Amino acid sequence: MADHSLTAAIRTKCAAIWRRESEHAFVRGLGDGTLPADRFSFYLEQDYLFLIEYSRVFALASAKARDLATMNLFADLLSGTLKVEMQLHRDYCQRLGIAGSVLESARPTPVTHGYTSHLLSVAFGGTITEIVAAVLPCQLGYAEIAAELAMQEHGNANPFYAEWIAMYSSDEFVKGAERLAHLLDELSFGLPTRDIDQLETIFLTSSRYEYLFWEMSWNRAGWPV
Repeated sequence: MADHSLTAAIRTKCAAIWRRESEHAFVRGLGDGTLPADRFSFYLEQDYLFLIEYSRVFALASAKARDLATMNLFADLLSGTLKVEMQLHRDYCQRLGIAGSVLESARPTPVTHGYTSHLLSVAFGGTITEIVAAVLPCQLGYAEIAAELAMQEHGNANPFYAEWIAMYSSDEFVKGAERLAHLLDELSFGLPTRDIDQLETIFLTSSRYEYLFWEMSWNRAGWPV
């Protein structure tokens, strides 16, 4: 992305949050294979619930798109989430001995509920540009984290985690994230300062939730009462 782009500018403003993500114990454990299985299982269950609502966001984005190219972009993201990512989660759980009924009966934690509520609120009430700003920290963040982990020497890394890294550092996933970044730049070009500020706020909120999702998964934090 160009240095003068909105995506680059707001990514820079959120650099401290994104750095804390990449340095998080959960993420480091994915990279070196030391992440405890119970934390990964907890993450899988909550991320599965997240992806269900995330798919609704992509569907709404496709409906609100202003042109066929953008409709197709979000239709592709929707299809990839429903048919690839969620199936990967189901396969992981089966191999970890987690019954499908357990996955389907899982309930969202406060962080999962808060994050998906934020995304759905933007998707239902916001513009297509605001939706892109809301989902970009997840798409671009995962691509960045996975690419960084893929460049590290993993040694005897857990094969589950190696597969996770391979998926999110794949050319297909990275290109999808980059397309969203370029789309945000295109859609936001010429917008007034007030609208740009709103996009930054949305992007920042999603970035914070991304960090909280790793933190929640590491601590296996559910409802306290």
